[in-house]
Amino acid sequence: MSKQHVFREYYEAILVAVIFTLFARTFVAQAFKIPSGSMEDNLLVGDHLFVNKFIYAPHWNTPLHRLMPYRDIRRGDVVVFKYPQDPERDFIKRAVGVAGNTLQMHDKILFVNGKQEVNPHIVHKDPITYPDSPFVPEQVRPRDQWGPITVPPGFVFCMGDNRDNSYDSRYWGPVPRDYFKGRALFIYWSYEARPNSQEWRGWGDRIRQLASVGVHFFTRTRWSRSFTLVH
Repeated sequence: MSKQHVFREYYEAILVAVIFTLFARTFVAQAFKIPSGSMEDNLLVGDHLFVNKFIYAPHWNTPLHRLMPYRDIRRGDVVVFKYPQDPERDFIKRAVGVAGNTLQMHDKILFVNGKQEVNPHIVHKDPITYPDSPFVPEQVRPRDQWGPITVPPGFVFCMGDNRDNSYDSRYWGPVPRDYFKGRALFIYWSYEARPNSQEWRGWGDRIRQLASVGVHFFTRTRWSRSFTLVH
């Protein structure tokens, strides 16, 4: 076999692998890193997730597509979406209201269609409950008291499980349906990292982060969280 033929086979194999990887990343699954504490204690800073991008993808009513596991967003799904105020950034929250749902929050308790939300993962780490008062600063007013509001068609209302420390739909409104990238599936690796450690601060900072991971990989990896499902 000639060297040219061998080179061509390697080239074709690598090209196919790259195309398959790009296809899978675009349409099937994608890795995602938790950058902040808005989903604590369910998801922690440094959790690395696989996100199912296939489940919410556009599809057609054909016999083949009816066999595929497509479905729309449901209340309770942990979802990844483009941040409405900066679509270049990805957020991860929980879908708490879909189109037609009426939501209201009273003293930190969320009501959906008049019934208290059922979510065992909610945490409140601030003992203060802000009253429904014009004297409460505007930037924190929507945290504990608001509504009722009805989610419009084509939108989903999303909130973090760490209700006292989550920047979510309470502040910037429901998320357009076509902004959603997928549903969080499972944690494939969890590494104890500082909040916002994935923010870009230059190559020097990134190299220091990678070096730190190399040194502390075994001591800072949360082994018990590996390959656990996201609920």
